[in-house]
Amino acid sequence: MMRARTHMRTEIEEIPQAVARFLDRSDSVLEDVGQDLRRRAPGFVVTVARGSSAHAATYLKYAVELTAGLAVAPIGPSIASIYGARLRLDRAACLAVSQSGKSPDIVALAESAAEQGAVTIALTNTAGSPLTGVCDHAIDIMAGPELSVAATKTFVSSAVAGLALMAHAAGDETLLAALQQLPKSLEQAVACDWSALIEPFDRQSSLFILGRGPSSAMASEAALKFKETCGVHAEAYSAAEVMHGPMAMVGPGFPVLALAARDAAEPSLVEAVDALADKQAAAFATSERVTRAARLPFVSTGHPLTDPLPLIVSFYAFVEAFARHKGLNPDTPRNLQKVTETI
Repeated sequence: MMRARTHMRTEIEEIPQAVARFLDRSDSVLEDVGQDLRRRAPGFVVTVARGSSAHAATYLKYAVELTAGLAVAPIGPSIASIYGARLRLDRAACLAVSQSGKSPDIVALAESAAEQGAVTIALTNTAGSPLTGVCDHAIDIMAGPELSVAATKTFVSSAVAGLALMAHAAGDETLLAALQQLPKSLEQAVACDWSALIEPFDRQSSLFILGRGPSSAMASEAALKFKETCGVHAEAYSAAEVMHGPMAMVGPGFPVLALAARDAAEPSLVEAVDALADKQAAAFATSERVTRAARLPFVSTGHPLTDPLPLIVSFYAFVEAFARHKGLNPDTPRNLQKVTETI
């Protein structure tokens, strides 16, 4: 019989404390890296990551582009590890995100970026990992041990670490203040009740998750968690993209979850999810603005960049319960292991 309390649930509940610990202990290292970034003044940013870490990097892409005015592009790690290509990155900052810091392809691309003159920064939960050894700077996200295969607190901690670094580099006092209030919001987010999703989502084997801007990263992360913990096929879409080809899949009862933050994209998300509700989809949204989709409880942080983070925490709490409802153990998904070392 599956244990009543999973590692995943324990780790979800640890997210607020993990974030508070990082914010309390990391000011000096963040300021040092921020000073180096200001001194070297990169013209663009590249990211290197896979899985949940890639979703954290996508979130940071939007945050950097919206606030710092720097273009951010992800680079496939195989560019270095398999193809041996050497990119011209002398004017770049390279952000490598990896919980373990061990995957050979992530390490190879970060090392190549450093050799080409990029300022390289590792965000990792493993001090002294191979990734930290090849980067100019290493930021320990301090999430602590994560025993469940499904990443939760390491995802949120990575996103917060990158956001805090950006705030320090830019001297953004408003964002720094919002980050200090974030642990309290995340604690409230754990308690949000999304059980209304269980019955309509349990009837279907496929579903859509919508986001836009920074919340699109949360949609991608949520879709991954549905697949790995529940064996449910989920696809993440921008609220703009879903109105094209994917709309053909939507019929009566088709599940749709819109992760709307309090930012400039909220009206477009609301318009899309209400339109899908008009097609008789089982549509839910984290917004008070919807008129036809069902409303889910959410925690607002008061800052558009931190606002998406409580949404994924509330989702994690739901999806762990949904997996157990389906008789699955979210700690040990089929065919998966905690650390995947790709070449």
